[in-house]
Amino acid sequence: MGDITGLTGFYRIAAADPGRRAVIDQDGTVTTYGELLALVNAVTHGLRARGARHGDVVAGVLPNGVDALAMPLAICQTGMHYVPVNWHLTTGELAYILRDCGAGIVVTAGPYAPAVRAGAAEGAEVALGAAALAHGMPSGTPPDRRSGAMLWYTSGTTGVPKGVQRVLRDGEPEENVARHLRFFGAVCDLRPGDAVHLVTAPIYHSAPSAHSFFALHMGHTVVIAPHFDPERVLGLIEEHRVTNTLMVPTMFHRLLRLPEAVRAKYDVSSLAQVVHTGAACPVPVKQAIMDWLGPVVYEYYGTTESAIPFAVKPAEWLARPGTVGRPTPTFEARILDDDGRELPPGEPGLVYVRSSGNRFQYRDDPAGTAARMRGDWYTPGDIGYLDPDGYLFLCDRRTDLIVSGGVNIYPAEVEAALITHPAVADVAVIGVPDEEWGHNVVALVQPALEAEPGSDLAAALLAHCEPRIARFKRPKLIEFVTALPRTPTGKLSRGRVRDDYLAAARPARH
Repeated sequence: MGDITGLTGFYRIAAADPGRRAVIDQDGTVTTYGELLALVNAVTHGLRARGARHGDVVAGVLPNGVDALAMPLAICQTGMHYVPVNWHLTTGELAYILRDCGAGIVVTAGPYAPAVRAGAAEGAEVALGAAALAHGMPSGTPPDRRSGAMLWYTSGTTGVPKGVQRVLRDGEPEENVARHLRFFGAVCDLRPGDAVHLVTAPIYHSAPSAHSFFALHMGHTVVIAPHFDPERVLGLIEEHRVTNTLMVPTMFHRLLRLPEAVRAKYDVSSLAQVVHTGAACPVPVKQAIMDWLGPVVYEYYGTTESAIPFAVKPAEWLARPGTVGRPTPTFEARILDDDGRELPPGEPGLVYVRSSGNRFQYRDDPAGTAARMRGDWYTPGDIGYLDPDGYLFLCDRRTDLIVSGGVNIYPAEVEAALITHPAVADVAVIGVPDEEWGHNVVALVQPALEAEPGSDLAAALLAHCEPRIARFKRPKLIEFVTALPRTPTGKLSRGRVRDDYLAAARPARH
C-alpha cells in the first residue's frame, strides 16, 4: 500500500491511494479505498439531490458491512446528523427513534425494510441500501463539504430513548477528523498507517462505529467478522494480521474458555491494541487476557453523552489493577457527594466530568439535559472514587442500569413492557451478576390476585415481551414475589430489591 504520511482522513487517503484495501466484508469481498470513496461521494450527491440540507437528519438501519461504513462517511461531509439504529429493535421501538429524530431519509436493508417502512415518519423516504441513494449520481468530490455528526440514541433513566445531539462544527470534515485522530493517538496509541482493524460487534453501537469509522480515517483496513465466534475471531486475526480491535469483557470470557490447545493453534502476535469498553472487566479476566496476548489491552470508560473522559493504557493498569484510567485530553473530573461537595481521594461519590471539546444536549429535551448537569459538569450517574494520582475506580456501573454483554439495558423499559400484562400487579427488574455476561436481566413479578404464579405464567410473560422489547432486553429469569418494597409515595428502591435478592441467593426457577 502507498505512503499516506501527512494525509488527514479517509477522503484524502482514498484520493491519493485508491487501491488501498478499505474493507474486507463478512464474505471476504474486498472494497478498496477508491471504490468506497466513489460510493461515499455518490451517496452525498444523492442526499443533496433529494433535498437534504445542512442540519437535516438521516437514519440507517443496517447490518455490518460496507453500507454501514459508507453512510456515516457520506453524512460527515454534508453537515448533517446520522442516526445508526439497532436492527434488533421491535417495530414500535424503531418507530419511536425514527420519528423522534425526524429522519427524512432512512437507509436500510431488505430484511428490515417492512419494519422500517412501518416505523418511519410520514413522508420519509426509505432507501434500500446506499446504492439506492448513489444510483445515477456522480462520484466526484461534492462541493461545499461541511462536517456532520453522529446522533446516537441512548435510553435515559425513564427507559425512553434520548437522542444525544452535538453541535455541528464549521469547516470541512478534515478539520474535525484531525482533532479526533490526535485523541485516539493519545488514548489508544492508534495512528495512521498500514494497520488492520477487526470489527467484532454491531456497528450500530457507538464504540464499534467510532473505531471502524476512524480506522478508515487512519488508512487502516477494516475486517468485519460475521459475528463473535471466539475461534473464528482468532482465525481472522491470524489470517489478516490484525493489529487492533475493540471488544467487551464478555468476549474476553469466551476467548478464555477456549481450550489451551485451540488458543495455541493461532498466531495473534500481530495485535498491538485490544481496546475494551462497555462494561467493567473483572480484574482476573483482564489479567488473564494480558497474560495471553501481552500488554496490549487498553481500556476506556465513558457514555454516549460524555464520550471518553477516562482511559488507561496497559502498563498503567498493571500498576493499578481495576482502574478505568485518568482523565483524557481536554477532560476534567471530580467526585461529588449528594450535596455537591467535592470529595477527597479514596472517598466514593458521584462521578462528574467536563470538557471544552465535548458538548451535547438531548434532542428536544432541555429538561433531561439539565437533569444530568451541575453547571457545566455532567454525571453519567456512576459511583466511583479517585486515587491520589487521579485514577478512577468505579464502585457501581450506575444504580439501576444493567450492563449485559457490554450493552446497556434499562430496567424501567423492561418493567414497562411487563406491567401491561393483566396478570402482573407489580414488577421490579434488576441485574444479577453473571460471569460471562456481566449481568443477567431478572424480573421479580408480583402476580395479580387471580393469577397463578409458575412456569406457565413465566412463559406467557416472556411471550408478552416479544413484540414490545428486543430480545436482548428480555428477562433471562422471572421469579414471583408476594410484594415489592414501594414507599408510601409509590417509589421503588431497586437497590433494596437487588440487595435482598442477592442476599437470598435463590436458584433459578423459571
